Amino acid sequence: MRIRHTAQRFRPRGAEFEEELVKNTTRLGVVAGLVAVTLALTGCGRADDTGEGPAAAGTIGDGPATGTLTMWAMGTEGELLPDFVAAFEEANPDVSIEVTAIPWDAAYNKFQTAIAAGNTPDIAMVGSTWMADFTDAFSTVPTDLDTSDFFPGSMSTNEVGDRVAGVPWYVDTRVLYYRTDLAAQAGWDKAPETWDELKQLAADYQSKAGADFGMRLPAGNDSFQGTLWMPWSNGAELTDGDAWTLDTPEMVEAYEYYQSFFTEGLSDPDADVSAGAQEAAFVDGSTPMLIDGPFMRSQLATLGGDGFDEKYATAVIPAKESSVSFSGGANLVVFNNGDNQTSAWKLAQWLSQPETQVDWYEASGDLPSAQSAWKDPSIADDASLTTFGTQLETAKATPVTTTWVQVGAAADQALELLRRGQATVEEALADLQAKADSIGMG
Repeated sequence: MRIRHTAQRFRPRGAEFEEELVKNTTRLGVVAGLVAVTLALTGCGRADDTGEGPAAAGTIGDGPATGTLTMWAMGTEGELLPDFVAAFEEANPDVSIEVTAIPWDAAYNKFQTAIAAGNTPDIAMVGSTWMADFTDAFSTVPTDLDTSDFFPGSMSTNEVGDRVAGVPWYVDTRVLYYRTDLAAQAGWDKAPETWDELKQLAADYQSKAGADFGMRLPAGNDSFQGTLWMPWSNGAELTDGDAWTLDTPEMVEAYEYYQSFFTEGLSDPDADVSAGAQEAAFVDGSTPMLIDGPFMRSQLATLGGDGFDEKYATAVIPAKESSVSFSGGANLVVFNNGDNQTSAWKLAQWLSQPETQVDWYEASGDLPSAQSAWKDPSIADDASLTTFGTQLETAKATPVTTTWVQVGAAADQALELLRRGQATVEEALADLQAKADSIGMG
């Protein structure tokens, strides 16, 4: 059993890793700002440029995996996989897995070039928001690969048109982080559960606990994606299935709420967006509340030191009509022109099994996409982690469309105007809707 590992060395997970991508975006969902640059340089790169369409769904069967499998994975995942898949090779002694680790900032172009040349791996890790760009190069998920245990939001990122083109591997969502010690000083002994309570706690952090700002809200690249919990929790949808719906009453109400944090001085429109800034403000108490993903926990542990985990807690997104957050992550796909598709799907199936996902969480920190994996004591006994599992039950993904990056970038510009009071919500969203209509749905 031999694993050939073609890899470059990367910085470890944590604040440095986040800096390598883009601040305030998790590498669990694809970095939209990075993709925007790549698209501008190279074009959309859809697989239909090759003239090949998706393969019809087949079956995996019960036999062992055999032959050589080539796999691409990005960043830390690419580094960890060679040792991790040794267990799969042991259970399937006639298979050999070659893992190539790829830097995130080179991955999009590498996929694009490989698809155009017909020189793809058998299986790959693909960021959830890249699915629409490359879907025609992906094989359809076999009919006997059970997808019923995956979180609905993460599963939806694999549903392109009328077929399923991949399976969720690991997931990400955003939850509320808040300083419990400072909340106690402000007279709070529980997390805010509603939008009104969230704003009140932000105000109380300032007036009663000495915070400079009550809550940090996203700024800069991907700020729209970072605020989608507001319109989604208010019953808004980004599309009606055929067109963008970005200026509805529900959207307007949500972003009036967003803007009010700035007009009332509860959030800083000039917040430092450099690497580590939001963590530092959270730890020193100057901005003791924010919404972010699971890897914030490790960053806070590093910066806050021993015992800091007792000074904060996580909670699900405060509700308006409901509590809905963003769902991101990475999927596993098998390529149409791969030489060993059946065995590739067997590997994807193994990586998707709950017990394998628990082991992968312990090795990597990646959150399981299989809901039943969250029942394992290593996850279920961690109170701040189980918040993410609860949130994932209602989390939603952005539309699987090639134009999402362009629309998201236009929305980031609209939010910049709102933060600075340079437009009303109605004006900003009407302009955004017009731009989105011009961009289209892809």
